[in-house]
Amino acid sequence: MLLHHYRFQPDESLFDVAAFCTELEGERSPIAPFKQALREIQERLDERFRAGADIRDLVHGRAWCLDRLLEIAWKRHTWPDDGVALLAVGGYGRGELHPHSDIDLLLLLENDDDTPYREPLTDFITFLWDIGLEIGHSVRSLNDCEREARADVTVITNLLETRTLAGGAHLRDAMRERLQTDRLWPADDFFEAKWQEQIARHYRYNNSEYHLEPNIKSSPGGLRDIQMIGWVAKRQFGELRYEEVVDNGFMNDAELRILSQGQAFLWQVRYALHMLTGRAEDRLLFDHQRTIATLFGYRDIPGRLAVEQFMKRYYRHVTALAGLNDMLLQHFDEVILRADEVLETRSLNDRFEVKGGYIQARDERVFRYRPAALLELFLLMAQHPEIEGVRASTIRLIRDHRHLMDDLYRDDVRHQSLFMELLRSSGNVARQLRRMNRYGVLGKYLPEFGQAVGLMQHDLFHSYTVDAHTLGLLKFVQRFREPRCREEFPVAAALVHQLPKLELLWIAGLYHDIGKGRGGDHSLLGARDAEAFCERHGLSPRDTRLVSWLVEHHLLMSKTSQKRDITDPDVIREFATQMRDEVHLDYLYVLTVADINATNPTLWNGWRASLLRQLHAETKRALRRGLENPLDRDDWVRETREEARSLLATMGIDPSRFEPLWESLGEDYFVQYAPSEIVWQTQGILDHDGSDLPLILISAPAEDMTEGGTKVFIHTRSVDDLFAATAAAMEQLGLSIHDARIATSSSDWTLNTFIVLDEDGQPIRDQERLATMRHHLVEELDDPDDYPQIVTRHTPRQLKHFKVPTRVAIEQDPANERTMLELTAPDRPGLLARVGRIFMEQGIALSAAKIATLGEKVEDVFFITDRNGAPITDTERQQRLRERLVDVLDV
Repeated sequence: MLLHHYRFQPDESLFDVAAFCTELEGERSPIAPFKQALREIQERLDERFRAGADIRDLVHGRAWCLDRLLEIAWKRHTWPDDGVALLAVGGYGRGELHPHSDIDLLLLLENDDDTPYREPLTDFITFLWDIGLEIGHSVRSLNDCEREARADVTVITNLLETRTLAGGAHLRDAMRERLQTDRLWPADDFFEAKWQEQIARHYRYNNSEYHLEPNIKSSPGGLRDIQMIGWVAKRQFGELRYEEVVDNGFMNDAELRILSQGQAFLWQVRYALHMLTGRAEDRLLFDHQRTIATLFGYRDIPGRLAVEQFMKRYYRHVTALAGLNDMLLQHFDEVILRADEVLETRSLNDRFEVKGGYIQARDERVFRYRPAALLELFLLMAQHPEIEGVRASTIRLIRDHRHLMDDLYRDDVRHQSLFMELLRSSGNVARQLRRMNRYGVLGKYLPEFGQAVGLMQHDLFHSYTVDAHTLGLLKFVQRFREPRCREEFPVAAALVHQLPKLELLWIAGLYHDIGKGRGGDHSLLGARDAEAFCERHGLSPRDTRLVSWLVEHHLLMSKTSQKRDITDPDVIREFATQMRDEVHLDYLYVLTVADINATNPTLWNGWRASLLRQLHAETKRALRRGLENPLDRDDWVRETREEARSLLATMGIDPSRFEPLWESLGEDYFVQYAPSEIVWQTQGILDHDGSDLPLILISAPAEDMTEGGTKVFIHTRSVDDLFAATAAAMEQLGLSIHDARIATSSSDWTLNTFIVLDEDGQPIRDQERLATMRHHLVEELDDPDDYPQIVTRHTPRQLKHFKVPTRVAIEQDPANERTMLELTAPDRPGLLARVGRIFMEQGIALSAAKIATLGEKVEDVFFITDRNGAPITDTERQQRLRERLVDVLDV
């Protein structure tokens, strides 16, 4: 493989061949000495790795040692003639071996008849297994190689990288002669097949370098991408030396340096993975990230964990490698394979033209003489959506000239105007900002954004680095503008077209998380950066204040919907006051929906969507009524009762049947539920009257509804442990609870409503499963003495690697005469059931709960009272409850 100014020098101190051969002469069986040699070689390599030796010397050194051992082993067997040869292929053929990589071997026969070699071949392979080598081998004749290489591009790729270790040296030359003929795999066919192979591989990893647990070999930007470049170059130019790579115009010196440095880093990580796991492990799992970070010398510093520093370095390398891979393969296709094609060319202006659908500079000196063109290029692509991308030669020019974006460049009003013109364009702004980031331009123009490139947060909630998440947020904003999103995101899709100035949302999105990794409140830090950006780019004071406010409060709507009781008119009034007006509310709603969707692919679901829609609608109603004229709680209760009564009347239900029930429930019930829900529950209770079994009603959203969750209503006698038992039964069904509302009548009957989703975060609609749910809940809850035990499912592997301390915050909710307990704890199976049991032990009554699972932790809010319905105000009792929760959950 290509290495920058590197030549491996054999090192006898790793393996003394002469001494080993002398030792073999005195042994009856060679197996023990071979095993001992392999063990000692690996110990020496590991010792050097820990001491910081050049990783290239270690990887090539292990291959060199194995070459010597295999050569000795070969000579200990008797071969009829030189019609057979032992070849190293694949990675080993390149002279690369990590501690537990497969040793890929080809036993190459001159003729198809393997009869004379069958016995020594079997003995040789058996011997390699006996000494503990992890080999991958094939036995092929020259004809086999030609036939299989013609049929499979993977085979010919492996056979391009071979070395003769022992046996007939002429056989490899004969094989290569057959394989290098254009009738097998002409350069363009080979390139197309390998490109499609890479596209399929990248697709398996969502075309993203940013994974919490990346595969350092196969993910975009990984070792396979480096090998892809080498395969294409080798197929086109044959055996390569460093000087020839550059001389052939395939890449320049700076690009080869990026490639080699990236490969060296990934080799270090791969070596560490193999060494630590004792196997061929290419997944950089949470299990190993912290250990490798420490091994590489990273230490925790204020505001940054060692593992986050290490992973930032990883992401920066693979991002650079993925971009280089894209550019070089595109360059190869354009300049080498399609050099003779006549492509349509049209001029855009004096500096740029479109050739074959791709924009290119008309003069390679354009960025040197007019640095503003570094921004103008992306503006032109936004204005001309038919442009498919940037030609490779121009990408190279961008990379070579982006250093011109210094403080003077950023302070130039001409450049500021170009950037704002891009943000105000009607084109796909998000796509152009992603391109700017891919080519290293965005981080140069906005240094504060550059600091966030590759910055990760070591948790399961944030699936992407800060820069990838930010650009993902902007991509969702762009999606909201497209007609196809009206069904999935109806409110956001409507609002995004009503926002007075969309560029303000682009800016807020760019800056909302930019303060992370710097210590302190990232919302406040980002708000200050956003304000400075707006002032520098000439925005009005009013627009500047709005953008800064959006960045500072970008989490407010999400937190309010998920942690506060948004059926409470006081909560709505407080939130409306923070919004100030409908403009702030609408901007924040669109920003929030995009932010949630870009944080984690599993985070957005119909229930979160319904919460945000409800909060937005109720707040807009409050703002239109006027903050000085809020809806009184008594008015809210009266209006709800009247509407529910009217609906029941249309069904012919006599008020004398349900009024006694309503009177036993109290006013809070009519604050918690909408009229339609009250009618559904009332009708169910009346129809169920006289039955001793718990009433279980289940309502699923219609098939065409994208918002909401499956509602489970339980009406039964109020008994201890009911919430714990219900939570355990739900988990046995594979359901996750996201909301709970508990009402108890004066006659000691409970009316409990749960919003549940399945394992994929989707509402349950299948009628058969709904019937199973109902049957299971009735069976489990009909006898308090037979309540199900707390679920003891296996804790997922990823959760075990995050130590989330349990935190309990208790405060009063005087408007509703109850206490609010906010619980942050590690997510574990059976968590809610355990919490319910603790509440029972402590004499706590639950009136409502808001359940949020955020990666490896939960952030749940419980509204509680004592058993007499009074808030928990005694500090000693609060402390006992707090300590008990921590003792049980902090495991």
